[in-house]
Amino acid sequence: MSIDTQPHPLRHWIPYKLIPDNPQPSLRWLYLGDQKFDSPFFDDTQRRCLSHPYNSNPIAVTSSLDGLVEMAQTVPSVAPSAFIFHVSRCGSTLLSQLLSLNERHIVLPEVPLLDTLLRLPTHAEGVSVHQREQAFQAVLQLLSQKRTGQETHVFVKTDSWHILAYSTLRRLYPTTPFILLYRSPDAVVRSQRNHRGMQAVPGVIAPELFGFTSAQLTGMDLDVYMANVLERYFETFLSVATQDKNCLLVNYHEDGMVMMHPLIDFLGLTLTPTEYTAMQQRCGYHGKHPNQIFREELVEQTPPDYLQPALALYRQLEVKRKWTEAA
Repeated sequence: MSIDTQPHPLRHWIPYKLIPDNPQPSLRWLYLGDQKFDSPFFDDTQRRCLSHPYNSNPIAVTSSLDGLVEMAQTVPSVAPSAFIFHVSRCGSTLLSQLLSLNERHIVLPEVPLLDTLLRLPTHAEGVSVHQREQAFQAVLQLLSQKRTGQETHVFVKTDSWHILAYSTLRRLYPTTPFILLYRSPDAVVRSQRNHRGMQAVPGVIAPELFGFTSAQLTGMDLDVYMANVLERYFETFLSVATQDKNCLLVNYHEDGMVMMHPLIDFLGLTLTPTEYTAMQQRCGYHGKHPNQIFREELVEQTPPDYLQPALALYRQLEVKRKWTEAA
């Protein structure tokens, strides 16, 4: 019997927020209705859903962490097809938008709850590492549920700092392909000046995650800080690309299809001519603003000294990528 004739009771519901309770945190649930995960960022989808009467009820729908894990086991879902790691401002949003054009794809772009759970030891006491990891897997399973019965692939676009949790994610998902998307650090820093992300502002994310101390950040210039963060990202990308055979290095290109082609080949994806054309058309628009025509800013400047270590690591990544492609 199809999913349409025998719907699962959680088919239109997902956990979306961690509520700090004693002795353990709980999860609040969100009613989706027929909303697709097709916005550039997952919290855009969540905001669209919050106006539904089910979600504005003063009595919130919640569950415990243990209850979450138990419920996830009953949901028909799709295993993750790939995790897309990135260094920020390098085309990952456009890639996730291109993948979401396919009706068979579930694309999860920077899900706030997955980030919260991945960093849970810094947010909550009384939750073991094992409980945190079980909850992470359960949330991903619930987000990947078969709501129409046509779903075949799930793509998880991570937050940029999640590459620093590589060991955990590889242990939890030992056979899932990892995509490593990067860009020249001077271009990333220039983009961050226009609108800085969480990882680009000292102290917004615990400095220990990046291997920094609070004392090191005192008085640090924002661009210098971002350059240091990029060094950490590039170092980790190099380490992962060296040891992990199930990963793909992808460098940024202003034409999104140039980035998509190696990803399609690596993952063995098949596209119809109609799907391919839709992707090509979407590439003409901004990744984060689907209604704005994309225009690449051309800037030629000599990178400052503080960017030189990150640039050296970037060049090593390029050598590694080209060597792998030629092999």
